[in-house]
Amino acid sequence: MHSTQANQGQTEVASVQSLLPKGESRARLRRWRSAKDKISKYGISFAGISVVLAFATIFVYLFSEVGPMFSSASVEQNKEYQSPVQKPLFSSLERYGEIGLSVTEQAELVFYSAQTGEVKQKVQLPLPAGVTVTAFGKADPRTGTLVLGLSDGKAFVVKHEYLLSYPNDQRQINPKVSYPLGEAPVQLDAAGQAITTVAIQEKDENRVLAAYTADGRLLLTTLVAETAFLTGETTVVNTDYQLPDAPASASKMLIDSTFQSLFVADEEGQIHYYSIQDPAHARLVQTIAAVASGQKITALEFLVGTVSMIVGSSDGQLSQWFLVRDEHNNFDLKHIRSFEQHPAAITQIEPEYSRKGFLAIDAKGTLGIHYGTSARTLFLDALDGDVQASRIAVSPINTSLLVMTPKGQTINYDLENAHPDVSYKALWNEVWYEGRDSGRYIWQASAGSDEFEAKMSMVPLALGTLKAAFFAMLFATPLAIMSAIYVAYFMTPALRGKVKPTIEIMAALPTVILGFLAGLWLAPFVEEYLSAVFAILFLMPIVMLLVAYLWRYMPEVVRNKLGLGWEAAILVPVIMLFGYLAVTLSPVIDHAFFNGSLRQWFTDNGMNYDQRNALIVGIAMGFAVIPNIFSIAEDAIFNVPRHLTQGSLALGATPWQTMVGVVLPTASPGVFAAVMVGFGRAVGETMIVLMATGNSPVVNFNIFEGMRTLSANIAVELPETAVGSTHFRVLFLAALVLFVFTFVFNTLAEVIRQRLRQRFSNL
Repeated sequence: MHSTQANQGQTEVASVQSLLPKGESRARLRRWRSAKDKISKYGISFAGISVVLAFATIFVYLFSEVGPMFSSASVEQNKEYQSPVQKPLFSSLERYGEIGLSVTEQAELVFYSAQTGEVKQKVQLPLPAGVTVTAFGKADPRTGTLVLGLSDGKAFVVKHEYLLSYPNDQRQINPKVSYPLGEAPVQLDAAGQAITTVAIQEKDENRVLAAYTADGRLLLTTLVAETAFLTGETTVVNTDYQLPDAPASASKMLIDSTFQSLFVADEEGQIHYYSIQDPAHARLVQTIAAVASGQKITALEFLVGTVSMIVGSSDGQLSQWFLVRDEHNNFDLKHIRSFEQHPAAITQIEPEYSRKGFLAIDAKGTLGIHYGTSARTLFLDALDGDVQASRIAVSPINTSLLVMTPKGQTINYDLENAHPDVSYKALWNEVWYEGRDSGRYIWQASAGSDEFEAKMSMVPLALGTLKAAFFAMLFATPLAIMSAIYVAYFMTPALRGKVKPTIEIMAALPTVILGFLAGLWLAPFVEEYLSAVFAILFLMPIVMLLVAYLWRYMPEVVRNKLGLGWEAAILVPVIMLFGYLAVTLSPVIDHAFFNGSLRQWFTDNGMNYDQRNALIVGIAMGFAVIPNIFSIAEDAIFNVPRHLTQGSLALGATPWQTMVGVVLPTASPGVFAAVMVGFGRAVGETMIVLMATGNSPVVNFNIFEGMRTLSANIAVELPETAVGSTHFRVLFLAALVLFVFTFVFNTLAEVIRQRLRQRFSNL
């Protein structure tokens, strides 16, 4: 019998071998198999390397857009020539860097070519005989208004501007000088004392002048334009005031653009803050030491917007100050930040025209380029060839710089300082912005005002991203994993075949639809039935557990009739009924316990409630994330080897004990991967958070307030920003941060998943 079986086996082997190719055909098949193996090997390797290169390329591109923000300023010499004016009182440069202006001590305005020094135009102010210029001041640089205090108690107010034309398609710039208050000097001091310090501010054809006289009086003159209703004729009403508590000396004065504050620096290093909102009742509010003991204030200028002051001292210190509102609604002048120290006394501070930056020079001729908001010092050094700067002028668009030297030379420099308002501190630390009472994390990158201080803290966006993902995962993870456990292990195959595809197809639902429904339907519904929502979120699981518990005590005939694995079907009417009751009884509960409205009750008790908030995002984004988590987790649980579960059951374990002790540990790498995939989806979600959050960049984890995420912020602001601007590059930084977020979390998830796999691989 054994020999018969052996013969049959040999016969079968011989028949199979007869079917196999032989000779050249067999060799050809082997070569083809080897070629396919190589193609697969190198193809897979190429695809893997391509993925790595794609990620690296994304990183490189993002870094190429972000990197220039953190570069320092550069100054390169362009032209050098003999200065048309020696030791000017004031110098400036027009927008295109073609025409320069110098004001002389003889009350002459000299316009010249900024490239060659050739004089284009001279305007001599009608200075009375025997009268000299004793003081100089200027309004906001954008107004072009200047004031010259005279030795007879009067002042010249003059305005310069540049007229632009294009004859024969060639740009032509023509300077123009006007006298807004007439060509005759304005009388500031009726007693005729010399004006030693003067200040002016202009807004909407209204002007305020302040003057300190040789005999120690502090004067204020308001010039208000009034237009007759019937004739349309405009007249200027001039009113003079003498302010109380004048300081013993005054080296510099500034008036803010709202005509509410006057700041006077004296020879003792103090700043005197006067409230002049009501000039007839002007008062000294505060006197504060602005420099170190024994030092003097050698320079004082407003930054653009006339909110912040930059104080330069005799020891080379530079500091920023502005008014801060206290708890009693009063204003105090406070020191905000300091900048890198110069090697000698500050001699000039030149603010930028449209940003919160400034340039400064000291007695040794060192040039410093600083920025207020970011507290950056971008350049602090002597210029090329040890050029000493005695006076500087910068163009309004910060591309050209004129430097006058003590030797009578003027040097034209090309200035590169594109992104001074960004620093690590400004992006990630609290910054004390103008008008705030302390340091804050704020995102507000643009506004309608030219003097707006850009606030580009990444903290509200990063925190908003984590907040949205956290609440979405808090809602989605328990539902997705618990449903995956039940569907994969307890549900009957017939029902599983319908439930699993139905949930997975939800992943194809466009998120813009979910965001639309969340913003326009879910948010108002939750606001109106807030107590019902809480009842559903917290009491529904308890009701489901109670029904499951009671099901155990149903007659065995009833349970067997329903069938094993169909128990979930009885929860459908229970869920629907409880949801209906919760919504129906919500007004009753509100009137009984919350004075008619739970939302208003939260507000009355100090908890803000926004209609579009993190709760809405958590629910809406949770539904977008559930299919991904469910599908991966269900596959991981369902594919646990059957011999493990059967062995556990054979040893006497219950199905639930088998699930907890055998199935879940074995499937834990897949379940964890499912959660991290869902988290990655939540972090990068755009449309739902864009439409359902209110897009408010707040710094908190309040579930009843909204947020702004990194992805939503990019989607909202990138189309509106100028290419290459600081705002544009900061948005790319937001993309880089989002990219790093997902990369770090996915890497960490993979490490944990591999460790879980190694730990439970011996089951």
